[in-house]
Amino acid sequence: MYQLMMTNLLAHFFCFFLATCSFRVVESFSLKTNDYGSIVVKTTTSSKTRQFLSSSNENNEDEEPTRRREVISTMIGGSIVSAATTLPPANAAFFADFFADENEKIEIRDAIRPYAYRVDSTIPPVLLPLSSARQERGVLKQLGKGLGTTKKQVVTNRLNLNNIANKGVVGSINLVKSALGLNAEDNKRKGPGYASFVAMGVPYEPTTEDVGLVKNLVSTMLSGRDKNRATAMGLYFAPLSTQSALTSFIQSSGDIQSVIQALKQTGVSQTTIDLYEPLLQFAKSNQMDLIAMSPELEDIQTVRRSGLQDLNAERRSQYVVDSEGFIELTTAPKFRLYSSRSLLKDFIPQDSKDSSGNFFAERILVHEAGATALARYTQGKNDAFVTYVAPIADVRYVGGTNGRLPRVCNFLGKDLVTEECVTTILCNPKADETLSSGRRLRLEIGTAPDVLDYQTKISDFLWFSQMPKVYTIPRLMNG
Repeated sequence: MYQLMMTNLLAHFFCFFLATCSFRVVESFSLKTNDYGSIVVKTTTSSKTRQFLSSSNENNEDEEPTRRREVISTMIGGSIVSAATTLPPANAAFFADFFADENEKIEIRDAIRPYAYRVDSTIPPVLLPLSSARQERGVLKQLGKGLGTTKKQVVTNRLNLNNIANKGVVGSINLVKSALGLNAEDNKRKGPGYASFVAMGVPYEPTTEDVGLVKNLVSTMLSGRDKNRATAMGLYFAPLSTQSALTSFIQSSGDIQSVIQALKQTGVSQTTIDLYEPLLQFAKSNQMDLIAMSPELEDIQTVRRSGLQDLNAERRSQYVVDSEGFIELTTAPKFRLYSSRSLLKDFIPQDSKDSSGNFFAERILVHEAGATALARYTQGKNDAFVTYVAPIADVRYVGGTNGRLPRVCNFLGKDLVTEECVTTILCNPKADETLSSGRRLRLEIGTAPDVLDYQTKISDFLWFSQMPKVYTIPRLMNG
């Protein structure tokens, strides 16, 4: 393919050379590529050429030859452009530098990329773009209605690699809607035994832009929700002892300063408080309940120092309501894959006595306590809807609080809660936060033959506040 492109390009050059020698028509072509993968081409005519053509047009005898020159020049320019733009991106970038005229101003136009992507449950996973604001709003509103996200593989009516692998090209509009989170409302998705959750992962070092994205997404979810139904937002950084202050704040008997003071007293940093204060105000203005999700700081430190066995029994029962399920989960093959390929990747020793075992105990306690707090909130509330914010490390590959919610909810009587009732969205993820060793986002863990049956995708959706660079998006389908 590469040799064919080179041959084609050389042929166009030869034609171009003959034309310029015969007719003295000089055209300059400038090709540029940018970070978003677009190729920008600009064709200019030299001043001498314009003068030559102008003088020729005044002569009636040269009128026909001049037209031929213009036509040939245009055809040659189009040929070179078509030849260059058919090259792969890497080769196109080479020829862009080859043709570039640094003294010439070139208009750069970024290739348009979607801001949101559905992570399809294929093996390996692929990305399906939400290519319009209407599609984005549709998905978010359906989540707000409590319809969740299907975990089944998407089948579309377009011919793509997934269809070929399945030896068929089938699909329907309803099926595509279901795959994008637009599940049809049915009797199984309502009533006292039902609840839905949306986990929103933010970067390791979140910024106001990340928090603003979370707020905007939740706002759109609420626009499709019945205001009479129970709705809440969970806070990963808020210890359980701050719950009364959070409740008072929402019920208007307290102010934001009382919440800030309560968070400070339990060890939450001022930086974290300042960063998430807009979410607290947003929840109050939208009449959303706030849920404290974290164990107390001293309990986290105790487990990190000496393990779960030294945690106070009364406190442990507050954090872990389903003790049997909590223990059994650690032996499940899929969870063991998550532990080795995701959870333990974040282990950084705090001192010489720190161990990966105690780090593991700390993280599973934090995740279980969060799931227990969220599940307890839904008790006695029909069709409750809960969003919560947490670091990407605690929601990626669906092994943290989000992966524990169905089990804990079922234990507490919410028997209609399944994994499809829990949707995970990563907000502004970076490649290293998905445990990728390169520039592209990683979409799955479990690619080895012995664990392929337990392969797990990164999340249900990837959402960006700015258009992502093209080289960060892997396996994009129908893009």
